[in-house]
Amino acid sequence: MASKLMGEKLRTLIVYCHPNPQSFSAALYQTTQEALRARGHELRCIDLYSEGFEPVLSLQERLDYLPNPNAIETKVQAHVDALRWCEHIVFVFPVWFYGPPAMLKGWLERVWLPGVAFLPPPQKGKTAVPGLRHITRLTVITHGGAPWWWLKGMGDPCKKLFTRGLRAIMAKSCKTTYLQLHNMNNVSREDCEEFIAKVRGELGRV
Repeated sequence: MASKLMGEKLRTLIVYCHPNPQSFSAALYQTTQEALRARGHELRCIDLYSEGFEPVLSLQERLDYLPNPNAIETKVQAHVDALRWCEHIVFVFPVWFYGPPAMLKGWLERVWLPGVAFLPPPQKGKTAVPGLRHITRLTVITHGGAPWWWLKGMGDPCKKLFTRGLRAIMAKSCKTTYLQLHNMNNVSREDCEEFIAKVRGELGRV
């Protein structure tokens, strides 16, 4: 599916993951909603901690994962429906131990199912068949304690997960925006405010 023209409204799903409603992530989540609503985009929002989402793939679910993914899908149907509905998906979360919080990782495992987000490789040596070609825009808004140069040296696994791994099963023309504030243990209030302004500005152009 081709990307929509500049200025056209997008069905946007925001997935937010942080346990503290007073956190910097929470401020980014609020800013994200405000900026996208101001542009007139239709929003659906998932707050994983507030909802109490169950991120653990159980033994039975693991056994069902490939032969019977519908058994898992029915348990997370609202999330699957939101994923199928959206054209733009936005993730807001902190980077912990080089990746997203366990809650968000578990959401990917239990919602991005075979037959929903992808189909397994048809044969040995092939890659998975994309299932989210309707998603034409991916935005990631995050922050973490490590400096940028350290993450670069480590290969920045979190960024690769989202901008390569997940994006690969979206539209071929999917536009990607990855915004991250580094050095969170040492940033000033002004640094945080500047980053929030940057997020608002970037989303104001979506």
